[in-house]
Amino acid sequence: MAWFLVEITYVQEKMPEVRPRHREFLAKLAEEGRVAVAGPLGDGSGGLTLYQADDEAHLLETIDKDPYALEGVIAERTVREFQPVIGAWLPS
Repeated sequence: MAWFLVEITYVQEKMPEVRPRHREFLAKLAEEGRVAVAGPLGDGSGGLTLYQADDEAHLLETIDKDPYALEGVIAERTVREFQPVIGAWLPS
């Protein structure tokens, strides 16, 4: 499994209506252990999510099913593989 940091920028006028479905989508992935942490940026322009996936293709297949992606809320998205080495969330 690999870690990926995904940053999105919102289409502001669409986001409020879709946000509840987006959060349900992420909550389900968190229950499955595939989302470590997710949330909006402090300035409200977008959000960050730390995902775990088999590989980048698997991640993209997953995040393309996010209501934000399906309903046009994402103005811009970046995906970067992340290699955590220190932290309380990491297994010993």
